[in-house]
Amino acid sequence: MDKKSIAALKQLFESEGISEECITHLKMDDRKGVQQLIKSYETKKHKAEIAEKNFMEMSVFESRAYANGHEYVAGIDEAGRGPLAGPVVAAAVILPRDFKLLGLNDSKQLSEQVRNHFFNVIKEQAISYGVSIISSQKIDEVNIFEATKLAMHDAISQLSPNPNHILIDAVNLNGLPCTSEAITKGDAKSISIAAASVLAKVSRDQIMKKIHNEYPVYGFESNMGYGTKYHLNNLMARGATPYHRQSFSPVRNTTHP
Repeated sequence: MDKKSIAALKQLFESEGISEECITHLKMDDRKGVQQLIKSYETKKHKAEIAEKNFMEMSVFESRAYANGHEYVAGIDEAGRGPLAGPVVAAAVILPRDFKLLGLNDSKQLSEQVRNHFFNVIKEQAISYGVSIISSQKIDEVNIFEATKLAMHDAISQLSPNPNHILIDAVNLNGLPCTSEAITKGDAKSISIAAASVLAKVSRDQIMKKIHNEYPVYGFESNMGYGTKYHLNNLMARGATPYHRQSFSPVRNTTHP
């Protein structure tokens, strides 16, 4: 094998146009730059293998449902049960059997940039998805748990075709049109629930950024309505907005600005 320049080898590694046999040969090359390229390549390969393994482990619930004869398996999750302001959002999604998105996980474990990218990929590749938004006023009327279930039912109703089996993150839903499983920490155990968590989280974040433009002093763009110190200080000093949940402490005893 001719001794290629570091730049040429870097290009080969980046284009994945290099064989394992060539890498074995390059390990005898005493140039520091070559060894750094090999180390970087092997680290990237190891991470890809871990991502592949994790994705397979998160496909177990879906694979079992397919094996039981369920053609359309839906995942469902919510975002926004804990904040002091803004809606609760639920998403439901049916992914194709051959769906593959390495790195997909609970949306809270992903960076905003990755979440936004996955959000677009999931919407493009999903067989069907639905997103439901329940306002803070409705949350105050029925309580947050009931509002979450309303959002989940509504998101499911938007799916077409109808699901044959539903995987739900930690909530038992009654009155579903098919069989279901409630999975504790399901957004880290099921690719369908993880995909739903990304749709719900990004959809809600987009709403909170719009609310931030209307009421920038509360920092909704960064805290997404959660009770950060900055948010609480401004809530106490300026009172609640129409988007705050009046039934939540410490919002209850404040006034509208």
